[in-house]
Amino acid sequence: MNDTKTPISENTKMAELILSNPNLMLTLSRFGIELGFGDSLVKDVCKKADVNTAFFLLICNLYTNPNFIPSADDINSVNINTLLSYLSQSHKYYVEERMPHIENHLNRIVAACPKKFGVTIERFFKEYKQEVINHFSYEEETVFPYINALSDKSLKKSFSIGEFKCNHSNIEDKLNDLMNILIKYLPAEIFPKERIEISLDIVDLSSDLKCHTLVEERVLVPFVELLERQCHENM
Repeated sequence: MNDTKTPISENTKMAELILSNPNLMLTLSRFGIELGFGDSLVKDVCKKADVNTAFFLLICNLYTNPNFIPSADDINSVNINTLLSYLSQSHKYYVEERMPHIENHLNRIVAACPKKFGVTIERFFKEYKQEVINHFSYEEETVFPYINALSDKSLKKSFSIGEFKCNHSNIEDKLNDLMNILIKYLPAEIFPKERIEISLDIVDLSSDLKCHTLVEERVLVPFVELLERQCHENM
C-alpha cells in the first residue's frame, strides 16, 4: 500500500473508524452494515455482515486518503462479485436517494425564484441527473457484463477496459457550476437557510462521487486490466 499514512487496520474499532472519518458512514449501507456495532473491531463487524474485510478496508483507505494507491496484492485479492455489487449499490444510492433528496430541495427554491433563475436551475439539474443516470447505465449494461464475461472466460463482445478508461468522466465536476448559481446569483432573500443546507448536501455528494471515481479508477480498472492479461495469456 503506497502511502505515507498508516492504512486502516482490521483491528481498528469500527466506531472509532467512523467517528474519525464520518464520510465512511455513507459506505456502510452499500455493504449491508448497520449501525449499533458497539466496540466491535472492523474484522468482526465485517464477518457478522458477511463482508470481505480486505475489500472493506480497501474502500475505507480510498475514502479517507485520496493519495492512497492500492498495491498489486490489494488488486489481486479483489473478488469480482464483491466489487461489482459495491459499485451497483453505490449507483442505486446516488440515483434513488441522494439525487432525489437534492432535487426536492431545489424544487422548493426554484418555485420561489425569479423565472430566469428558476428555469436555469431546473434545466441544469435535470440535465445533470440524466447525465449521471446515463453514466451509470453504461457501466451497468456494458462494462459490468463485459467484466463478468471476462471472468467466466465466455467473452464474445469486442470491448476493453481501455475504452472505459479513456471515456470515463468525473461526473462530480458539474456540481461546482450548480454551487456557483446557488451561492453567487440567486437573490439573498430566497430560502437563505435552505440554500446553505442544499449547498452542503451538494458538497457531500460531490465528495462522495470523487471517492466513487477513485474506486473505479484505482480498483476496477487495474483489476480488469489484470483479468484481460490473464485472458490473453490463456488464449
